[in-house]
Parts: sequence; structure tokens; C-alpha cells
Amino acid sequence: MCSIAGMIDLYRDVRELDLTKMRQSMRSRGPDQRGEYRSRDAALFHNRLCVIDPKNGMQPMSAALDGRHYVLIYNGEIYNTDEVRAELKLRGHEFSGHSDTEVVLKAYVEWREGCVERLNGIFAFAVWEPEARRLFLARDRMGVKPLFYTVRDGALIFASEIKGLLAHPWVTAQADRGSIRELIMTGPGRTPGCGVFKDIFEIKPAERGFFDEGGLRLERYWKLTPSPHTDSLPDTVANVRWLVTDAIRRQLVSDVPIGTFLSGGLDSGIISSVANTTMREQGRTLTTFSVDYRDNRKYFRAGKFQPNTDTDFIPGLRDWLGCENVSVTLDTDDLAEGLFEAVDARDLPGMSDVDSSLLQFCKRIREHVTVALSGECADEIFGGYPWYRDETIRAREGFPWAQSVRWRASFLRPEYAEGFDAGAYVMERYEATLADTDVLDTDGPVDRRMREMMRLNTDWFMQTLLDRKDRMSMYSALEVRVPFCDHRIAEYLYNVPWEWKEVGLS
Repeated sequence: MCSIAGMIDLYRDVRELDLTKMRQSMRSRGPDQRGEYRSRDAALFHNRLCVIDPKNGMQPMSAALDGRHYVLIYNGEIYNTDEVRAELKLRGHEFSGHSDTEVVLKAYVEWREGCVERLNGIFAFAVWEPEARRLFLARDRMGVKPLFYTVRDGALIFASEIKGLLAHPWVTAQADRGSIRELIMTGPGRTPGCGVFKDIFEIKPAERGFFDEGGLRLERYWKLTPSPHTDSLPDTVANVRWLVTDAIRRQLVSDVPIGTFLSGGLDSGIISSVANTTMREQGRTLTTFSVDYRDNRKYFRAGKFQPNTDTDFIPGLRDWLGCENVSVTLDTDDLAEGLFEAVDARDLPGMSDVDSSLLQFCKRIREHVTVALSGECADEIFGGYPWYRDETIRAREGFPWAQSVRWRASFLRPEYAEGFDAGAYVMERYEATLADTDVLDTDGPVDRRMREMMRLNTDWFMQTLLDRKDRMSMYSALEVRVPFCDHRIAEYLYNVPWEWKEVGLS
């Protein structure tokens, strides 16, 4: 994993600006290597956390074909690298190493903006074409890797994190009424594309586009699409098993030590089991990582969202797997110590002690491995949250996890509350997601609502968790992969009838 940053100005010489602070501000995301590309029109910066092919994967990476040049900066991992590389070789492309970076670059050279549709992975990248004087930007389908931008005086400035933009001499941290309302009414989530600070935006999941003399033009290249589900229940079970297993195995590729989160829950248990079996076949040993909190048993209170403490199941999973397990215990002092760092990592108010605990846990994991697999996104895609299964909650209008609009609005100071309809603000975002949700004419009321629920969760709740996982892990120079976020799994599960997702639960 890495950080990227840059500036494209087609009217002024960017070499006259000191932009190195943009890269330095995100050093934790890539402490192993750094690089830059500068020309009159473009400045591109990269920090690298070396995971695959350290020698041949350095960035910015350049290529040339038929008198045209291409310069890439890239943050992410591509999990079908071998297949895409093989196809590119058939089309005449040559490779100097085995990094996915080179595959992304050559894929763009071959297919231009269509390259993203051929990639299975998590990514945010930019390709500068000096002869055409244009920049291509893209972000992965599910929104795992971040990419923020702003346009100032006709110039495009972009970075993996907001702090990278704020390190630019032209960009200041300004909060207006919209910023405050966004923080209070949707936080710790964000309206898709919103960077909270004034005039700062985020490339949305599954967006791509070009910046040139005509400005910035973005388009969506993928979304969850309904189709009739014709597989039988046994075939559906087999297909889901294959998709999940394949996603996990693909994400075990690494030239550095790799491990898995092991919370005691079903999601991390599945990932650890498949990873353990696969690595044993390869002659490697898996290390799992678990976290607990001092006096957790004493103070834990069961609820609908978490009926029991997952840590009760860790010993059994650990013994069954027979792999090495590193157990981390955090206390109140650890959580307090990480509060300020967590805000710095996230660039925005987040989830306080929840962010802090993950940050501290990632730091401990990084002492042992550079890459770890985590179970995020399974609940959103498989329907694991209580609001999916409680008929009363899921029938209510509005975001099912945030029904406290009036209470949230009470925190607004008079100057921000004046003339502001808080309920309408939140409902507008809710209804926009529903309006963008595609359904089939043959869908019954339950399946139609569950498609809406899945989109609400993947577009909102899941993005909050992905934000948290990316910022806390990368702040610790730890790459975390999320196999359940494979877009193939999401596409398939979007069309499985809801009643089949509840088989065995009644």
C-alpha cells in the first residue's frame, strides 16, 4: 500500500511551487520508498509500503508506446494480476518484474479508461499523459482505497488523504455551514463524494475520469445491478463458498510477512481458516492476531448489536487452527493515548475510542507482519446486522442505524441551525440512495427492500468502516486487505433471494 498525491496545472509552471509537504504529510502510508515526477504541467508524488516486488515496483512508474508517454502513481493491490498480465503479454506488452503496479500501468496503456473494468482489487491511481496533457483518475468499485481532490484556480490537486491536500500551499482547512452540518448529521459517515472541508471532495467508489483543459469530468463505471437468480439453493451455497475462498486465497499473495485478524467471530474465523489451509499447502505458517480489553468480561453488556463478546470463541478457534496467535490486551490508558493520533490519522472527527483501539491494535500487529486480512464488509453484503433482520427497524424510513435526527440536530449552534431542516437533510441522502437502487419488476416487497438495505449499507455504513480501517492501519504502516469486499461476492449476493440468506437462522 502507498500514498499518492499530485497537482496538474495547465496554465502555470508547477515546478515553482514547493509541494514536498504533500508527500511528507502521508509518510506513514509508505515508509519504505518515495518518489516524484515533475514537469511544467504536473507534479506527482508517491510513498511506498513495499509488499510485492520491492525492486521493480518503484513509483512513479513510466511507460512509452508509439511516441506517447504515461506516468503512473498507484495505491492498492490487484488480485487478478496474473490473469491481466497474461492477457497483456498476448497483446505484445513486456514486463520487467512481477509487481501489480506495472500491470496497472500497462493495462492503462492498452485499454485506457476501460482498464478499471478488468481489475479485481482495491485501488486509487492516477496516470499522467504529457503529450495529451491530461490526467486519468480512478478508484476501486467498493471504495476501499481513498482519493480526495480539490480544484483551485483551474488546477487539480489530489491526494490519498485530506491531510495531503491541506499540505498544499494553496489549500487551507476551512469549515463552513455545510461542513458542520455534515459532521453532525451524517458523521462519522460522509455523503458520498463529500470531503467535509470547504471545496474538498472525494472521488466516489467506482468513479473514473479525466482532467484536462476542459476541466474534471467523472463518471461511474460500476454499480450493483439486479438480475434473475437462476441457481438452485445447493448451487448458490457452492458458488458463495467458491467466491469467498477464491477471494481469500488471491489476497494471500505477498513478498512480506502476512497474517489475519482473529476476533472470534464468524467472518474473521472463515478468513483465518482458509488462509491457514492455503498457507500450509505453500509451506508457510499463518499468524493470527486477536485483541481484548482489560476487564472486558466485567463491564461487557450484551445488546442486539452485539449479543456476546466474540473473544469467548478465540481460544477454540486458535486451538482448532493450530497456528500461531498473538493476543493483544488494551487498557484505558492505551485507548486514551491513541485518541489524538486517531483523529490525526482520520483527518476528521471519527469514532473516538473505537478508532483509537483499532489504531493501537494495528500498531501491535505491525510489529509482526506488514499485511493482514480482515473480515470487514461481510455483514453489509450478507445481511448480518440486526437492522437487516428486525422487520420493525428495516421498515422505517431513514438510515436504520441512525434514527436520532432530532437529537443530533440539538448539538448545532444557533448560527448553524437557523433555517436548516435537519430531517430533510438526512432524508434527502437516504432517498437519493433508494432512487439509485435498481430492482427487478419481479421482486416482491421483501427482496425489493433488502436490495435497498444492501445499498444503504454498502454506500454508507460500510464506507465508514472502510475509512476507519484504511486510516488506522495505514497510519501504522500496516496494509489491511478485506476479502469480503471482493466485488464479485457483492454482485452475486445482491441477487440471492433474501429468504435463502436466512436459511438455518429461524
